[in-house]
This record gives sequence, C-alpha cells and structure tokens, in this order.
Amino acid sequence: MSALAKLKQLGITLPPVATPAAAYVPFVQTGQLIFISGNIARKDGKAWVGQLGLTMETDEGKEAARSIAIALMGTLQAACEASGKTLDDVKRIVKVLSLVNSTPTYTEQHLVTNGCSELLGEVFGDAGQHARSAFGVAQLPMGACVEIELIAELKA
Repeated sequence: MSALAKLKQLGITLPPVATPAAAYVPFVQTGQLIFISGNIARKDGKAWVGQLGLTMETDEGKEAARSIAIALMGTLQAACEASGKTLDDVKRIVKVLSLVNSTPTYTEQHLVTNGCSELLGEVFGDAGQHARSAFGVAQLPMGACVEIELIAELKA
C-alpha cells in the first residue's frame, strides 16, 4: 500500500508546514536527501509542555512523539512537492533523531521515540524502517516534552 493510501486508511490528514520559530528553514534538500528540521510536540496548537519522569509518563510522551511524526510527514510532503514528487516517492526514511525533555534518572527515551518510529513504519512499510538516536535532554524550546528531526531519501 502506498504511503498516501495508508495515511488515508489511518484517517490522518497531514498539517501544513509549521512556521519556524527561529532562524532556520523547515527543510533542506541536497541531492535525493531531505533534512527536516526538528519539530516540537504540539497539543491544541501550542507546545506540548512537560518533562518525562517528572510531569509526564512514557505513554504520554509516546503519544507526543507520534504527533510529531505526523507533523514531520507534513513537512516531508511539502519538501516532496517542492521537487515535483509526493510521499509515494520516498525511497526510505533514513534517520530519526529524538530529543526527550527528561529528568536525569529517566531512562525510557527510546520508548517515547517509538511513538514516531512506529507510525513511520506503519505508513511507509519497509521504507519506514530507519536508523535512530534518542537522547534525554535537560530542556527543549518552549518547554516542549519532545523534539524530533528526520532525514529521508527520495527515489531518483
């Protein structure tokens, strides 16, 4: 099943590209690679604020990471369209890097990040299986609980 068909089946409508909150662009393409800037978790249109291990549990963090995957795919869709392609032209999700706002003793950043990774795998199938890093950090912009960036490769 194509990525676009899978999104439709899941009832997911991709959002427009978020306006950058600082001095950067939402994505950069070089060759067939698309680098998507970090997206913070948002809830009800605002930063999804929280710290894993203090004010949030792993399941809520995983939900936040899943919401970021949807935002990342919205940006990826815009990047594809900028080069005359669609999400169905994604050859592979190459890498995901996840930053989890967490206490020094919290150790489930990898489980939080699964919220993003699992949805990418569901939408893109084998092409959604990616390399990944998940880090615990002391704080994120606007107090967000999670921030994730992505690298994807387009078909030639």
